[in-house]
Amino acid sequence: MMLRVATGTALLLAVGVCSLAAQRASSFHPDLRRYVAVDAPVVALTNATLIDGTGAAPRSGQTIVISGNRIQAVGPTGSVAVPAGAHVVDASGHTVIPGLMGMHDHMFYTTQGGMVQSPYSFPRLYLGTGVTTVRTTGSFAPYAELNLKTNIERHQMPGPRIHITGPYLISQGNDLRLDQMGMHKIETEAAARRVVRHWAEEGAEWIKGYTQLSRDIFRAVIDEAHKHGMKVTGHLCSISFTEAVELGIDNIEHGFRTNSDYDTAKKPDECPASHFETLGKLDMKDPRIAKTFKAMIDNNVPMTTTSVNEQLAPNRPGPDARVLAVMAPWIAEQELDRRKRLDASVPGSEIYPRMREIYPRSLEYELAFVRAGGVLAAGVDPAFGAVAGYGNLRVLELLREAGFTTPEAVQVLTLNGAVVLGVQKDRGSVEAGKLADLVLLRGNLANDPKVIYETVTVFKDGIGYDSAKLIADVKGQVGIR
Repeated sequence: MMLRVATGTALLLAVGVCSLAAQRASSFHPDLRRYVAVDAPVVALTNATLIDGTGAAPRSGQTIVISGNRIQAVGPTGSVAVPAGAHVVDASGHTVIPGLMGMHDHMFYTTQGGMVQSPYSFPRLYLGTGVTTVRTTGSFAPYAELNLKTNIERHQMPGPRIHITGPYLISQGNDLRLDQMGMHKIETEAAARRVVRHWAEEGAEWIKGYTQLSRDIFRAVIDEAHKHGMKVTGHLCSISFTEAVELGIDNIEHGFRTNSDYDTAKKPDECPASHFETLGKLDMKDPRIAKTFKAMIDNNVPMTTTSVNEQLAPNRPGPDARVLAVMAPWIAEQELDRRKRLDASVPGSEIYPRMREIYPRSLEYELAFVRAGGVLAAGVDPAFGAVAGYGNLRVLELLREAGFTTPEAVQVLTLNGAVVLGVQKDRGSVEAGKLADLVLLRGNLANDPKVIYETVTVFKDGIGYDSAKLIADVKGQVGIR
């Protein structure tokens, strides 16, 4: 069907919207404006291969028309009218996908010396690799991240859309490292409610529970969060997946390696010492796995996979040349040395024991969860060689390794994240009417998963940003700022 260009009053309205978008771009702070590659009221990407984020098969020869900050039309080239005066980008030999939705994307990097807040390098890396939305899934500096979000929204600096998660929450337990890391220890249900109310008032949208939590405390956290329109996620252990679902959790992080459902030695409200040993030996046909999935799916609780999982396992690829180039040189050295020591480690002696057995099981677990009807989203959890942006892209390759098709993997990285955030009406797929958050990749992603790294232009709100410039500005910066 031929889509017609708006006429009369509708056209004037469309032009008005586009003019506002152009005016906004022209008023960007110079620190943002210098990255802009495409700035026009109407943009048409023609002759592209499209993987739209819905899981549908790739479509070749597609045209996407952007009007202002919205997608106006999508369809076969020649069937979609390109408005007169539009800025036309011939995308022959290129793939268009939705902007990626990073669902575990901190604004700090975990080095061997501790956490380094990264308000310069990480926003640029996320946007430069096509991650147009992130959820900061746990924070050690929530006010720094709230300020960062504000500065990006005011067009003072580059970066993705940010959904803020408050500080990590724990309760009494034996792991004193968590206290020393700066996590917020809560001792009463009243304190739990007070903490949640505070961060709701400060602008956080999510709260995150960590491995050391009691059910009573977490129940109060979840209940209070829901009263204030917030959602709750967790990196679990003392509370199992099925227990968290019963408490009303909204999302669960990291997948298989954090689930204590299957450890018969587990005591209430404690993370069992045998946790990793159990997972490393678990039969993946164990009927308890299907029971976990049913509880999650019946209660609409998605799961988030993270590329850092791979970096905890021996005999896996370490950081590649692209990742090493954006790290401070001594951080790159540390990560290469860590990988060398991990690969040479005696089984069971790793930081996370039994990860050589657990990691392949985690891939199988994620595929089985989705095949059972679960919603899987993705993020990076920047640490140990998995960095902002590039770690998000690596997830696509890992999902392909697990058995997902490329369109399914793209859906995990895009539309499924929008579902987790509840913004799927506006983001997550390439469809008319949605926000123009798009990624232009050099090559055919349907034929070669490595094309996910070939980012040319990232569109956010209809403005195209130069990927190469964004990434060039953070060379040698990760681990410093």
